[in-house]
Amino acid sequence: MKKTILTAVVLLAAGAAFAQGDAEAAAAASMADKTDLWSLLKQGGWAMFPLGAFSFFMVALIIQNFISLRPKTLLHSEQMPGLLKMMLDKECLKALIYCREHPSMFANTFGAGLERCLDGEAEIDFQKVKESVEEASVEQMSKLMKPIDYLSIIGASSPMLGLLGTVSGMIKAFHTMGAQGMGKPELLAANIGEALITTATGLVIAIPAMFFFFFFKKGFQKTLATLGRNIGFLFDALQSGKEPVSFMDLETLKKMESK
Repeated sequence: MKKTILTAVVLLAAGAAFAQGDAEAAAAASMADKTDLWSLLKQGGWAMFPLGAFSFFMVALIIQNFISLRPKTLLHSEQMPGLLKMMLDKECLKALIYCREHPSMFANTFGAGLERCLDGEAEIDFQKVKESVEEASVEQMSKLMKPIDYLSIIGASSPMLGLLGTVSGMIKAFHTMGAQGMGKPELLAANIGEALITTATGLVIAIPAMFFFFFFKKGFQKTLATLGRNIGFLFDALQSGKEPVSFMDLETLKKMESK
């Protein structure tokens, strides 16, 4: 009988202990649920303010690049047939006016070459035309590469800024240990939390910034290659008076083969 009572008491005590443990776990889970994003940002300290500015700037640059670096916006391939006809007819002035009326990266670069065709000389110096086109393309590239390069700056600076916040948090943690000892671990946890949150935030900003930097850079390089190819076709047509093979359809090529 005594053993039965003792066993019952032990089981009740164990049940109470388990119940208390479950209550503490539930309380901890409840506290974890209350740790929202704003609390984490506040815990990150001063470094979260410039990191937040970097994040908004990064999103704005990504949206801007998606809009301004579209091949359709930069190349305007629909203008090629009309300009090609002007070049075959030797209408350089008309083509230059058209480029001035429809400014774009393609029109500005091509127009720079057309200006050399109208400098008053009897014959067109196509070497000077080529140099003028190259200079204009470099100017246009420098202008459009700025928003892309800013993404690279954000991607390189964000981890360093996060690391600076980490160092700041660890300095506060060691200062707390020196001033109050290890008797209040919650104070140390706040400082260490600041250190870890800033590092994580810096990496979260840097990774997409570098990804979109290389994405836009590679796409822009491809657009520049297409731009040079299209302008080359137009000036070849002006120089030779013949339509480039690339603009001929399959039926025309077959007729040329039969001849």
